[in-house]
Amino acid sequence: MTHASTVDDSVAGTGIAAVLWDMDGTLVDTEKLWDVALYEVAQWLGGSLSEAQRMTLVGSNMETTTRFLLSTLGKPDTPELRAEIALWIRTRTAELFGDALPWRPGALEALTAVRAAGIPSALVTSTERELTELALNTIGREFFDVTVCGDEVGGRNKPDPEPYLLAARLLEVDPARCVAVEDSPPGTESAVAAGCTVLVVPNDVAVVPGPRRVFKETLVGVEPATLAALLAR
Repeated sequence: MTHASTVDDSVAGTGIAAVLWDMDGTLVDTEKLWDVALYEVAQWLGGSLSEAQRMTLVGSNMETTTRFLLSTLGKPDTPELRAEIALWIRTRTAELFGDALPWRPGALEALTAVRAAGIPSALVTSTERELTELALNTIGREFFDVTVCGDEVGGRNKPDPEPYLLAARLLEVDPARCVAVEDSPPGTESAVAAGCTVLVVPNDVAVVPGPRRVFKETLVGVEPATLAALLAR
């Protein structure tokens, strides 16, 4: 683990232990790339997905996605067919992730400011490790002390709290002193269940209000002091 050695005076003493960042739809606009893969795999399976059906998959992991596709398209849910669909999606998405990914507004600046302030950061994503590594070619590995991917939580994916709890354990911090940054309902539920305060920046899907959820339209102007102040609410 390679934490920055000092924490900026503007956030020192505020009690923020770490910032835990979701990836898809929060830092980079990869949900549009997942759209391409999911609509295409539905056609490959001989059917189609409506926009409403696609939106239910925002923030979901591969297991949930393959089961949903099989159910929605009326296909038998077998391990073999799930594996075949997952391979198809991974292959197609890897092609799409190979190019530079589009940043969400303010995301790069927010990441840069948090890193400059010396606050530990984790990437907490439902995307599997292989695809996350491709995304990190654009995002930058240097922003994160640890990364937690969807295939590294023993099947306990968002909205289960385990992804955020694991990130906190790896950083050796109390999740109650962490701010998570999320865009989706499953991710927000996961972070709240782990005990984090959540900055919700909705992208494709609305997130319902609730305890320890603070909403902002974009990450533009979000700085370390902004995040630290959320814990004082």
